[in-house]
Amino acid sequence: MTKAQDYVETVKQTIKQRDPEQTDFQEAVFTVLDSLTPVLEKHPEYIEANLLRRIVEPERVIEFRVPWQDDTGHFQVNRGYRVQFNSAIGPYKGGLRFHPSVNLSTVKFLGFEQVFKNSLTGLPIGGGKGGSDFDPKGKSDSEVMRFCQSFMTELARHIGPDLDVPAGDIGVGGREVGYLFGAYKRLCGFKNGVLTGKNLTFGGSAARTEATGYGLLYYTQSMLKAHNDSLKDKKIKISGSGNVALYALQKANELGATVLTVSDSNGYVYDPNGINDKIVQQIKEVERGRIKEYAQQVDSAQYFEGSVWDQDIDYDIALPCATQNEINAQQAELLVKDGARYIAEGANMPNQTAAIKVYQDHGIYYGPGKAANAGGVAVSALEMSQNSERLSWSFEEVDAKLAQIMHEIFTKSEKAAQEYGMDGNYQAGANIAGFNKVATAMMVQGLV
Repeated sequence: MTKAQDYVETVKQTIKQRDPEQTDFQEAVFTVLDSLTPVLEKHPEYIEANLLRRIVEPERVIEFRVPWQDDTGHFQVNRGYRVQFNSAIGPYKGGLRFHPSVNLSTVKFLGFEQVFKNSLTGLPIGGGKGGSDFDPKGKSDSEVMRFCQSFMTELARHIGPDLDVPAGDIGVGGREVGYLFGAYKRLCGFKNGVLTGKNLTFGGSAARTEATGYGLLYYTQSMLKAHNDSLKDKKIKISGSGNVALYALQKANELGATVLTVSDSNGYVYDPNGINDKIVQQIKEVERGRIKEYAQQVDSAQYFEGSVWDQDIDYDIALPCATQNEINAQQAELLVKDGARYIAEGANMPNQTAAIKVYQDHGIYYGPGKAANAGGVAVSALEMSQNSERLSWSFEEVDAKLAQIMHEIFTKSEKAAQEYGMDGNYQAGANIAGFNKVATAMMVQGLV
């Protein structure tokens, strides 16, 4: 075992001992650390500075109670979190997630991933994440507002335009961001850049809603181009039907591909003629219905209960956009059998570690989430720039910048993989490219 390998294993053992119950966090960290051995061999000064131990430990973890009153007059209490992971290249930046599954391990893994995702964008933003185990589903607007006001009462003292700039995530859309911003304004005064994902009437950016889904397709487009391929006439499986999936569907249709599936937590629809994004948008965003309603409106579509990744059909590209760990090794084997050649992650960590190994063993080109779904945070950072300049750019301007950023993310990942003898391994390339920028910043700043 080399000195670099021994160092990586020592750091992994320390994490297991310190946080044995944080399995999500361990999985995210170990995936990155396993990619960094060749970097450490080239830069022994990183080992001497114990850089990995510093980079896997958040700079700050904030946990707080969130008391709020429901519509019946009863008092409820949830937990709130903000993990400010790394500020080496800029203020902490990352979303807030409101979902019953949120716990400290989840927030830490998302914050750790965010550090390198933000680094890959080339924009001056550090990494953080936050949220609560509050579930906005089934709650009235008044209940969501009261929760957001209570949540921000504590969070406000820890954030600011040059310190920490939260955004939305699962369960936190335009409604929630509006309530959070209003609460912050009452507490601290109007500071336009304190949150991103805002409404266009008070400092939001055009194309922010579409950014993650569009960015996923721009990244996928670059990945295919690197192999003398294109999206035109490709058959695509998409999971999910939320924001990311919807706008990935829309952009895929624009670029000449045929999307065969979309899904929700109950099941999926399959349409061999291609999913119509306008109908999905009407069902999910306007009517707030279930995806099975698509099959009731479109004669060529069929609805099935269960996971879309258990369906056996021929297709070319997989874009998982639903949730964490949605694809296991058996489903990955089916993906290979069905002829898919490319997979890019629209969700955060939708592939289990064993599934990723299947892709690597079978030569499937795999775009990890920290690269492929970075479009959302990229446009959030562009929103910060517009707020700082008191400007508002057009949709076309922002979309063009997004496309360029996603192309550069792929290019950086590709070059890093090639430099360290792992040509075609875009996961390792993304990890290395994201790490190198943060590592350099930490080294030149001294003991941080």
